[in-house]
Amino acid sequence: MQSLFSLTAGASVRWHDLPGQGIPVVFIHGLGCASSYEYPRIVADRAFGGRRAILIDLPGYGFSDKPRDYDYSIAHQADVVIEVVNALELTQCHIYGHSMGGSIAIEVAEKLRERVCKLVVSEPNFHAGGGVYSRLLVEKPETEFISQAYDQILANHTSPWKGSAQNAAPWAMWRGAKSLIDGTSPSWMDIFLNLSCSRTLIFGEQSLPDSDFQCINNKGISVAIVPEAGHSMSWENPSALAAVLHKEFSGG
Repeated sequence: MQSLFSLTAGASVRWHDLPGQGIPVVFIHGLGCASSYEYPRIVADRAFGGRRAILIDLPGYGFSDKPRDYDYSIAHQADVVIEVVNALELTQCHIYGHSMGGSIAIEVAEKLRERVCKLVVSEPNFHAGGGVYSRLLVEKPETEFISQAYDQILANHTSPWKGSAQNAAPWAMWRGAKSLIDGTSPSWMDIFLNLSCSRTLIFGEQSLPDSDFQCINNKGISVAIVPEAGHSMSWENPSALAAVLHKEFSGG
């Protein structure tokens, strides 16, 4: 595992750089998750095609530091990802982001511009207002979430998400959720639509129908579906997600 001291977060961020062929794929995880926890199964799958993969644990999650005096905003998490890309001296890369990580990935692609060959996002937050989990997390003030609600949410979970969420900093989760709810201007949807790089939106079959998916499809931008999976597609059907990613990053 590699690391650097992030000037943005004021803390160390860590990642796996898994060897492979071709343009490297940078993985950006969602709320309460960690790339080091969620994506090795995807990268190891034969369907992924043996590509080089950079699995970043964002500040507040996984093996990365969890500073209390950092805002964990979508914009600043995107800046941390760019610090990693720069440290690795990647002149070209693909970006994959899921859920909250999709919103971060959109901002990364906007800032890295021509260095991003392909952006793939799965069920990202395109608009202010957040998703179900974001709204659940911020129902209580941050201090109350940290002292009570965080443990209560974990106690009610048995899914693989619990394994990473219980190793995430509750203040990182709350502030990340708040940033998703606050949104940005222009919206992540508007940024995504106006990017110059090649783009694909992925949805789990069980998450459809969805108005954002239909909108992107109607705009003529590439869409893909992971069969027999919903929002947690990396756990629900990892081989199918690996196959979709391989196809998209191969120009399919």
